[in-house]
Amino acid sequence: MSSLEEVAERDGWRCWVCDEPVDAGMSVNDPRGPSVDSRTADRKARLAERLAHRACNSRKGAVKVVIAWPDRLNVIEPAPLITVAERLERKGGRELVGRCPSRRDAQEAADWLADRFSRLVPGLPVTTSVEPGGGQFLVALATGRR
Repeated sequence: MSSLEEVAERDGWRCWVCDEPVDAGMSVNDPRGPSVDSRTADRKARLAERLAHRACNSRKGAVKVVIAWPDRLNVIEPAPLITVAERLERKGGRELVGRCPSRRDAQEAADWLADRFSRLVPGLPVTTSVEPGGGQFLVALATGRR
């Protein structure tokens, strides 16, 4: 088991669940304080321990966490990101993750995904693409075969 400091430094002092900064000076007993999530519900995860706010860690319990898409993004039928991340880690390839009504909306979602995946699955090189299709724009994530 790694120390809180080691895990936090590796994760850049950001909560892997909500993607918000974690204050190193906050008490570990405070809801916004740091804690180590052992990800017991995800035994296949490459990173067995991740930094999380105490409240985020407690709220998810031993169930698979859901990574929320920001409300500011205009995405129709967004894919569950943890499931997408697991498949891309395991098999590589390409996945469509959402549909958007405009190219601008799709590009904004693609930019957010590239940034979010850099912290959600460190070490997994993903690329994003936006493609027209059926009067809307499709957002895809891709990575090489692992």
